[in-house]
Amino acid sequence: MDIERFREECLMLPYAEESLPFGDDLLVFKVKGRIFAILPLDEDEPRVSLKCDPDRCEELRAHYDAVIPGYHLNKRHWNSVYLERDLPADQILHLIRHSYDLVVAKLPKAIRLELQDQVPISK
Repeated sequence: MDIERFREECLMLPYAEESLPFGDDLLVFKVKGRIFAILPLDEDEPRVSLKCDPDRCEELRAHYDAVIPGYHLNKRHWNSVYLERDLPADQILHLIRHSYDLVVAKLPKAIRLELQDQVPISK
């Protein structure tokens, strides 16, 4: 998956927005002000960091060379994923949504209900 498609997929999620809060070389995707994806723009090989359930983090790392512990992040809750390695595009799309859902689950109840009215939160 190329970074432009990754970007488009992130921005299709309800209330998702992008910004460059850490400089021009780090694109951040947020929902209601909370980060769910981080995309370095200065890498030779496209890589993104996504929030992930801790048990699932380990499972993904064991099965795919493209998935490593989150670069400069809490390695228990974040994975870094190389977009052009052995991870199928549909799996990357699922991980984007998983990260988004984990972040939404921690938002205040009123905001979660507002988001659920837009698109049901996946399990």
